[in-house]
Amino acid sequence: MWLDRLSGQSTPSTSPAPAQNRSFSPAPRRSSHLAPNTTTRPAYGPRTSSLGLSSRANLSTTSLNSPRLPNGSSLRQQLSPPADVTDPLVVLQDILGKRPENADISVDNRHDSTGVQNPTHLADDVDFEGLSLHAFADTANHDEMTRSHQASAQTVEEFEKGKEKFEDLHRSILVITTGMLHLFHWTKLIFFQACDDVLQSVQTSLTSFQQDLGAVSAEIETLQSRSTAMNTRLENRRVVEKLLGPAVEEISVAPAVVTTIVEGQIDSSWVKALDEIDKRSRVIDSSAEGSRKTLAMSDVKPLLDDLTNKAVERIRDFFVSHIKALRSPNVNAQVIQHQSFFRFKELYSFLARHHSVLAEKLGQAYINTMRWYYLSNFSRYKQSLERIPIFVVDKTDAIGADPALQRASASKASQPSHDALSIGRRMDALRRPNLSALPSHTAEDNKQTQYLETPFLHFNLALIDNATAEYSFLAHFFSPAVGFQTISRHFSAIFSPVFALGHAFTKTLIDDSDDCLGILLCVRLSQRFAFELQRRKIPVVDGYINGTNMLLWPRFQLAMDVHVESVKRATSSASGRGAASALGLSTSSDAAAKQSTAPHMLTQRFGQLLQGILTLSEDAGDDEPVGNSLNRLRGEVETLLAKIGKGFGSAAERKRDRFLANNYSLILAIVGDTRGKLAAEVRDHLESLRDSVGGT
Repeated sequence: MWLDRLSGQSTPSTSPAPAQNRSFSPAPRRSSHLAPNTTTRPAYGPRTSSLGLSSRANLSTTSLNSPRLPNGSSLRQQLSPPADVTDPLVVLQDILGKRPENADISVDNRHDSTGVQNPTHLADDVDFEGLSLHAFADTANHDEMTRSHQASAQTVEEFEKGKEKFEDLHRSILVITTGMLHLFHWTKLIFFQACDDVLQSVQTSLTSFQQDLGAVSAEIETLQSRSTAMNTRLENRRVVEKLLGPAVEEISVAPAVVTTIVEGQIDSSWVKALDEIDKRSRVIDSSAEGSRKTLAMSDVKPLLDDLTNKAVERIRDFFVSHIKALRSPNVNAQVIQHQSFFRFKELYSFLARHHSVLAEKLGQAYINTMRWYYLSNFSRYKQSLERIPIFVVDKTDAIGADPALQRASASKASQPSHDALSIGRRMDALRRPNLSALPSHTAEDNKQTQYLETPFLHFNLALIDNATAEYSFLAHFFSPAVGFQTISRHFSAIFSPVFALGHAFTKTLIDDSDDCLGILLCVRLSQRFAFELQRRKIPVVDGYINGTNMLLWPRFQLAMDVHVESVKRATSSASGRGAASALGLSTSSDAAAKQSTAPHMLTQRFGQLLQGILTLSEDAGDDEPVGNSLNRLRGEVETLLAKIGKGFGSAAERKRDRFLANNYSLILAIVGDTRGKLAAEVRDHLESLRDSVGGT
């Protein structure tokens, strides 16, 4: 390999190919003196000295390849001319400007076969310096040969001088190559030795790993066998647990449950623990009655009985303490009911199942306490409502009474003036939704005079609300331990004194009153309370409502009778003397009164009372006594008006008809806005009376 490199350095390659764009020159081209040439060219004549120079140059160059190199060098080789050396004949033809016969040069490509570009144009006048063409060519060839001999001599001398250097370089390369071969050999040995050591270590590790793997495999097999055995035992235990688990769970009691029942505070967790005990007790009791009795149940039952007795004792103490709290002054019973009783209703159910006698006694204690609680509070509330000033409406306020008697009444001297026969804003008690009871302190401080329906409304609102709350509590707290009938009896036992107090209060309000509008308002309020109780599904208060209505309706009829009797008295008084003077309606003289066809004041008062009754009877049924009482009063008023009309005399029949028509028209104008079946009947009757006397 290094000989090839030396050959490449000592025997340089031929000169490079001439440039393609070099301009044409008549001088011959100089070839490299180191270019090897194995072809012996024939000698030419003097005119072809350049070829001879080339031959000599080749001879001198070939001498470098002679077998004078020491050590049997492989530099002895035949050198072939390079492929890019131009043929001398072609060079000569280029000098002479002749084209070869086989040249294929187009007009646009002026290159010869060697790739040398031909001159674009020839000189028209060549200076031959007085020489002939052959002499001019010989002179040029002689100069070229001289330069060629000089260059060849210098090249040979330089090669001889550098030959020793190349030989030293050759020897150095041999030494270096030999050292590198030895170094490579030792390096290979060391590498192979290291690889052997590593492979030996890997082999040792693999052998140890194989042994460890075998041990692990044995352990895995052992663990697998143990796991199989454990899985078998586990499956067996699961089967046993599946069979025995429910039975054990039914009768076992956790220690935490026992601790909670005995020592824990009564709260939601205590209720859960009590439920656990109750479940266990029911299971054991049902098993004892059947054929599932076991020894475990016999062992657990005494413990459960003791735990149940302890729970009953704690429940008793819990309810007794809260029942006592209800007797504290100014206490809100509903707060204690919801926070202490209703929240722990399961405790009473448990007590009723396991100790019914004690549960009944506790229930009776609660009933007695709440009866005292409601009676005392409603008694105080009744006293507060009785302090509200009430308008006095008596016989002097009847429609046929003498106004002078009303002004002379001593019982009405201190009260403000009012119109007892006008409904006015008294209808607000029925029209306002979501009414609430008046607080006691507000009732005591109220100095404004009210009608009798105001205290009646507030007392019954309070009673209805408290009755609803108490019945809802009883129904939720005592059920399902007791039935609906028992709960109703408990409620009646609690509220019967309050109902009696309410009836007495109502009777006090209406006994001395002839306020038929106020009494009828109380009737409508009582009916509204009945509808509200039906909506709330509280049927136990129906007896109180019915008792109240039984007090109100007779008194309403008595009040209506007062008005009827007053009109009758006015009518009878008009039979012996002038109607106007009998009613106290005369102005200057009886004659002037007899000549007046304007409606009388009695008609105005009757119209106001009729309008109030019809307004309150908008939704009245046919079975109510309002219609009968109203018909009686209307008949007496018609009789009175007819008798007053007779006072005009037989000659003034037309004037009498106008008087009657004016009175009927006034009544129709007052009751024109009323609605309902009864109002329609009254209007039809009055219109027929008006039409009968020629009114429009």
